[in-house]
Amino acid sequence: MRTGRPLLAAAALAVVATGAAYTFGPGAEADQGKAKAQKKSADTVVTAACTPDARYPKRQLRGVWIATVQNIDWPSRKGLSAERQKAEYVKLLDAAAKRRLNAVFVQVRPASDALYKSSIEPWSQFLTGTVGKDPGWDPLPWLIAESHKRGMEFHAWFNPYRASYDADVSKLPASHPAKRHPGWTVKYGDRLYYNPGLPQVREHVTKVVTDVVKRYDVDGVHFDDYFYPYPGEGGTFDDAAAFTKYGKGKKLPDWRRQNVNKLIAQVDEAVHATKEHVKFGVSPFGIWRNKSQDPSGSATGGMSAYDSIFADARAWIEAGTVDYVMPQLYWSRGHKTAGYKALAPWWADAVEGTGVHLYIGQALYRVGAKDEAPWTKPGELSAHLTLNRKHEPIRGDVYFSAKQLLTNPLGAIDQVAKTHYRRPALLPLMKERGGRAPAKPAGVKAAGTAVTWTASPGARSYAVYRVPEPGGDCHTTDARNLVAVVNGPSFTAPSAGTYLVTSLDRLHNESKAVKVKVDPV
Repeated sequence: MRTGRPLLAAAALAVVATGAAYTFGPGAEADQGKAKAQKKSADTVVTAACTPDARYPKRQLRGVWIATVQNIDWPSRKGLSAERQKAEYVKLLDAAAKRRLNAVFVQVRPASDALYKSSIEPWSQFLTGTVGKDPGWDPLPWLIAESHKRGMEFHAWFNPYRASYDADVSKLPASHPAKRHPGWTVKYGDRLYYNPGLPQVREHVTKVVTDVVKRYDVDGVHFDDYFYPYPGEGGTFDDAAAFTKYGKGKKLPDWRRQNVNKLIAQVDEAVHATKEHVKFGVSPFGIWRNKSQDPSGSATGGMSAYDSIFADARAWIEAGTVDYVMPQLYWSRGHKTAGYKALAPWWADAVEGTGVHLYIGQALYRVGAKDEAPWTKPGELSAHLTLNRKHEPIRGDVYFSAKQLLTNPLGAIDQVAKTHYRRPALLPLMKERGGRAPAKPAGVKAAGTAVTWTASPGARSYAVYRVPEPGGDCHTTDARNLVAVVNGPSFTAPSAGTYLVTSLDRLHNESKAVKVKVDPV
C-alpha cells in the first residue's frame, strides 16, 4: 500500500531478435588509442542542460494486452502443439518489439483456470480444449523468459471473479474450486461467477495471485475491468444471502463496491508482501462516473463503472491500493457520449499528485471499424498520444489487442511507432517498488563496431545512447540520444561516434553513464 498520498513510432532503429528490447543491435567499439587519462575521464559523463523534447520521452510504458480467453490473441486456437504455441507467441513479441513496446500484459487466468502449472486451479481449456487437461508443458516460465529476452516487462493478467464460461458445473473437473465450493458461485446468464461478497472468495483469489507471484518471475499483477458482471441479459445477480449476512446495514451498491475495494486492497498487500518489486494495477472501464451522477465525474454520458459494475477506481487511487490504473478509453476523440478528449484529462486529474501511475488503454482493435467515422482514419490512434502529451500524469499506453500488431489495420500502429516511438523508452519509475541503480558498467571497450563491457551485479539490462559531438548530451533529459535497451553486456554500433552505456535494474533505476568512442571502420 502506498501511504501519505492526497487523492486518485518509422522504424529508424532495427530490432535485434535476441538479447535486446529496442536497438540498432548489440555491440560497439573501443578507441584503442586513448591515453589513461582519457580513459579515466570516460567514467565521468558531464551532461549539459537540455530542454526536454516531448517527442522523445525518456520514460514511457508502451504495452500490449495478450488475451488468451476465447483464444483471442494466443494461442490462436485450442489444442496446438507446444511448438506451435511458442512460434505464435514469438511472432507476437517480435511484432511488439518492432514497434518498440516494452511491456506485455498476458492473461494467465481467464476464468478460474490456469495457463501455468497450478495446484489450486485447473489447466485452462484455451490451451488444450479441455478444462483440466495437462498441455504437457508449463508455458509461463517460457512466456516470461521470452518477454524479458526482448526487454519487456511481463504482467500476469488475472480475471478475479469469472468462475466458468459455462454455468453447467457438471462440465467442470472435480478439482475445480467452483465444483468443490458451490456456495461461492452465482449463475448469471450462461456463465458462472464467484460471489465478490464472500470473504472466502477474496481469500481464494488472493491465494491464486500470491501463488503466481511466489513461483514465477513476473513483473506485475494485472486485473482487467470485469468485477461484478456487466448489466445484460443475466437478470438479477443473486447475492442476496451474502448481503444479508455481511451487509451490516449498508445499501446494496455501497456494499458491493466495498467488497471490490477489499479485494483490491488485499491483493495489493499480498503481492507486495511476497515480492516488493512486483507492480499491481487495474484496467478499469473508462468512465468512473458521469457529471450527471457526480459533480466530480467526467463530461460523459455512458455507463458508469461505479454504478453498474461497482468498480470504484477513484477509491483505489485515493487509498493507494494500486500502483497504476489503466482506464480503457476505447472511444474516439469526438465521441458524443464518451469522448477521448474528455476522458483522458479527467483521469490525469484523478491521479495528479497521488503517486499512482496512469497508463491509457487504447483501442487498437477499433481501428478500421466503420460504425464510427474517426476509426476509419489511420491517424486517430496516433492523435490520442499527441493529446496525451498535454497531460503530464499520463505515463504511457497499452493496446488491445496483440493480434492487431500482426494485421496492423490501416497501418495505424506503424503510424504510432513512426510518430511517437521513434526512440526506445525506459520504464516509468515506481519509487515505492524499491530497487536501486546498479553499478555503472565496467570495462567498457570497443573493437570495430562491437561494444562490450562487464555485466553489472543487479543489472537486468543496459541503455545505450549515441551523443553528438561536440556537446548535445541530453541522455538524462529525454530519449533523443537513446538508441537501444539491451539485455546483455554487448552492443553493435550502427555507426561511428560517441556512445554512453548505463546499467538498469529490473525497475529501470539507472546508473551513471560510461563513455566509449567507436571509430570509423
